[in-house]
Amino acid sequence: MTSVARVPLLWDREDQFRARIEDRTPAVFLDYDGTLTPTVEDYTRAVLSDEMRQAVAALARACTVAIVSGRDLAAVRDLVGLDSLFYAGSHGFEIGGPEGWHDAIEKSADAERALRDELAAIPGHAVERKRFSIAIHYRRATAADAERIERVVDRIAARHRQLRKGRGKKVFRLQPDVDWDKGHAVTWLLERLDLDRPDVVPLYVGDDVTDEDAMSALQNRGVGIVVRGEDDARATAARYALADCDDVRGFLAMLASRREGSGS
Repeated sequence: MTSVARVPLLWDREDQFRARIEDRTPAVFLDYDGTLTPTVEDYTRAVLSDEMRQAVAALARACTVAIVSGRDLAAVRDLVGLDSLFYAGSHGFEIGGPEGWHDAIEKSADAERALRDELAAIPGHAVERKRFSIAIHYRRATAADAERIERVVDRIAARHRQLRKGRGKKVFRLQPDVDWDKGHAVTWLLERLDLDRPDVVPLYVGDDVTDEDAMSALQNRGVGIVVRGEDDARATAARYALADCDDVRGFLAMLASRREGSGS
């Protein structure tokens, strides 16, 4: 593994990338926040642009596309607005697609109530209740308040042993303490959709630490692509990088045109 900043831009290795996927059908897995939409202070304002939606839809006509997000399944499905895709919500704890199936994990309302009560006096935070987890955003908090927020999260996690603490970009999470993550979700989808075959190359595009589970899971069978952002010093399992969301859109368009050109 190397730092995000040192991963080569895909366009600087485009011939190598094309050779890697030549004569194979891509199965494309996409993170949402920070990948399909820019990272924003208020997570409720991370809205998919019409241009990105069109790029994703065009690619979905050419190959299997799945959105793998920390957001609830219903929420990310509504935000993307494309029925032709597969979705893994809540970091993979809830998976669904055009066939209508999905997984389910128990939620913990007690932990949510405790978080809201104990964080009420600390500015700069937002508690987001998801179906299978609780996100505690602190992008608007000062460094000192972020430390106070984390101490509260740690105390509540210690009281709810069925939950474990996770983290992402300016967010803490309390989620079910089971061996499941985005990597497991991607592997499950490949098997469930009969895509775990030599003629299929899985591609995963994401920007956050939670996406590393998926990239690591695909290291020996696919290609991880990291979107550069705020924390380019962190380690990544990605082979290639994209500069930003606009770069992601260009990459999706390139994949779609490649598939159309091949007649597939």
